[in-house]
Amino acid sequence: MSIKENIQTLKDELSAEEKFIESAIRTERFVKKYQKPLIASVISLLFAVGGAIAYQSYDQAKIENSNEALSALLANPDNAEALKNLEKENSKLHELYTLSKAIKVGDVKALRSLMEAKSPEIADIAAYETAVLMNDQKALESYAKKQDAIYQDMALIEMAVMLIQKGDTASANSKLALIKEDSVMYPTAQTLSHFGVKE
Repeated sequence: MSIKENIQTLKDELSAEEKFIESAIRTERFVKKYQKPLIASVISLLFAVGGAIAYQSYDQAKIENSNEALSALLANPDNAEALKNLEKENSKLHELYTLSKAIKVGDVKALRSLMEAKSPEIADIAAYETAVLMNDQKALESYAKKQDAIYQDMALIEMAVMLIQKGDTASANSKLALIKEDSVMYPTAQTLSHFGVKE
């Protein structure tokens, strides 16, 4: 290698070292200038992660407690402490358990109270079951008119059966005609219309 090449190589190495040192100085100035905000950001991030972990642990504990309470209730439905714990830990699961029990024993009072449940689905089912147990045609009619009723077609069939029992086959046919072809209740409506509502 010639002296010129050696000098050029040395200059290149010095230039690279200068750039590295310059970059390190810039980084150091940036860190010194924004030290407090950077520390605050790191601390905030640690708090957020810690909070998320704590919330997840709390939520998991609530799920486990509500599952234990439900298991205790399934083993012994008269366990008042388990029922209270279930209501405390998971109100929606408590409502579902109460609905299930009320339907099983035909408890109209419990079903009526569930018509005000926090869960719209449970309130909907409670309204339908109450109307059926009470043989309340007006309540079934009102229920069937709701746009998002879960058992809308079932309510129409219940009303049709009530009307058949009263001998009003024309009204029963009109109720059955409201059930759409894509409904799972359509074959039942057709069978009922064919065999039970002949005019």
